[in-house]
Amino acid sequence: MKIAKNILTVILVIIGLAAISNTASAQSVTSGRTELQRHDLSIPGREAVQVRVEIYPGIEYPRHTHPGEEIIYVLDGILEYKVGDQAPVTLKQGDVLFIPAGTVHTVRNVGGTSGAELATYILEKGKPPIALVK
Repeated sequence: MKIAKNILTVILVIIGLAAISNTASAQSVTSGRTELQRHDLSIPGREAVQVRVEIYPGIEYPRHTHPGEEIIYVLDGILEYKVGDQAPVTLKQGDVLFIPAGTVHTVRNVGGTSGAELATYILEKGKPPIALVK
């Protein structure tokens, strides 16, 4: 049962990312994620993952969570984050944000140029790194 749930989660993530890609293509812009590094931590069952996330103007990543903490450093652009029940926060190059494990959040590029963030995750090893939320 747990394996079936994990497979379903992975399928939903793939569908969600395909939807993002299709929306972006329709607008002649795309967004992307590039994994930079992944390492086991000294804490059993945990790993650190760093990802560069490109977010083009007008693009919003759908509501999602991670099975661990996310530490964000904005590299470029103006990005709006909605984290849990908190009021949206707008960040620019050099700003940082911490998102607790399992917290529902979104990010949207509200600027007129490409945006990018360096996302560092401290994840439960073996779990899908992202889960879409309805």
